[in-house]
Amino acid sequence: MKFGVAVYPGSNCDYDTYYVIRDVLNKDVDFIDYRETKIDKYDCIIVPGGFSFGDYLRPGVIASHTPLTNALKEFVEKGKFVIGICNGFQILTEAHLLPGALLPNNHGKFICKHQYLKVENNNTPFTKKLNKEEIIKLPIAHHDGNYFVDDQSLKSMEEKGQIILRYCDKDGNVNEESNPNGSISNIAGVCNEKFNVFGLMPHPERACESILGTSDGLKIFLSIIN
Repeated sequence: MKFGVAVYPGSNCDYDTYYVIRDVLNKDVDFIDYRETKIDKYDCIIVPGGFSFGDYLRPGVIASHTPLTNALKEFVEKGKFVIGICNGFQILTEAHLLPGALLPNNHGKFICKHQYLKVENNNTPFTKKLNKEEIIKLPIAHHDGNYFVDDQSLKSMEEKGQIILRYCDKDGNVNEESNPNGSISNIAGVCNEKFNVFGLMPHPERACESILGTSDGLKIFLSIIN
């Protein structure tokens, strides 16, 4: 399986992601410049975290209009896989490859910590190595991670199984106390209707070796490989 890691001006998790794919998982991977449009040779493209284009206007909006992001739309239509992490999630929502929007955290602060998450749907290409309702721990680091979608869309997403991860506490309780940013319904990660695009605010690439405190993120990458 061949991976590509998107690189925009201001990306800062691109090397972390590249390292995991190449050195931890021993898979073929390239960096892909934001001006590139020829991406057919890849099976999965990862849009990493960071501050693409300085987060000017709002996070992800400028990157969503680049040649690479526009090429992702046809890439997705062909049934290939895309994962957007943190700023990558923001880019994918701005490009309308995923529903909803990422708003500023409800407390107005940047938040950086390990966060527990509950797996809501493990029947996707990105979560097959996880169990339904499994509690995992991944780092979060964001200022605009407050996921929002209108009530009608939320109901439809719930019915179709598009809600993949929710913020919770160590015991799996999904409530206001375990919500780090005000996301509607504690949503931390979602898929598109075809389940070949996955966006999440937590950073699985920062949780793929036990020395980092958790290797739960590895299961997400192993799921797509398998």
